[in-house]
Amino acid sequence: MTDQTAQVDDRDLERLYAYPANLDRPWVQAHFVSSVDGAVTVAGRSGGLSSPADKRVFALSRDLADVVLVGAGTALIEGYHGVKPREVRVERRKRLGLSPVPPLAVVTRRCSIEPDAPLVTDVSVATIVVTCEAAPAQRRKALGDAGAEVVVAGEDAVDPHRALAALDERGLRRVSCEGGPTLFAALIAEDLVDELCLTVSPLLTGGDAGRIASGALPPAPARMRLDTVLCEDDTLLLRYRRPR
Repeated sequence: MTDQTAQVDDRDLERLYAYPANLDRPWVQAHFVSSVDGAVTVAGRSGGLSSPADKRVFALSRDLADVVLVGAGTALIEGYHGVKPREVRVERRKRLGLSPVPPLAVVTRRCSIEPDAPLVTDVSVATIVVTCEAAPAQRRKALGDAGAEVVVAGEDAVDPHRALAALDERGLRRVSCEGGPTLFAALIAEDLVDELCLTVSPLLTGGDAGRIASGALPPAPARMRLDTVLCEDDTLLLRYRRPR
């Protein structure tokens, strides 16, 4: 297959992956990588499926976003830190009228993040911890004392609508969702996914790895429209949007 990314420069990618202009609500752009046989991880982590092309688009997704939304399980397994203010990122975001780096917004029903975790302490801008009333009050307080901004969005579980509304209140409408499968399934079930950027890695992994969405079922499958297809070294970069 023709290597199409060789014909696409950084400005082209910015245009292809850009959020709609003049948003009046949060727009959720989800990013996932999968093997050709459907696995979402190798040896428990997504990094084994990645490639230079995937890493390039993943970095761009953070450059274009107001906030990076991620489930606590994925953030902990993948060893998340805050988004780094690298020179290219800061320059690009300044040119696009964005803050130097986007904050992390970590979804956790039980506040299952230690206050000294790098995703709380190794950050340039305070991490937003999105939780619910059922989370232990002492854990919420400990995360707040450690510098995180704790947001309660639901009673017994995190309500995706309330979570996005809380981000909206903070002017964070360009939402880059990096997983995991449970959070993504919850967003699908509530019809809150506007866009899916899916990298298909040219690997057959076998095994018992999960899929990119796992959890709540929507009332009906959501139809997506294929907008762009890029290819590099047998890796496919697919971008789908909801026809709203």
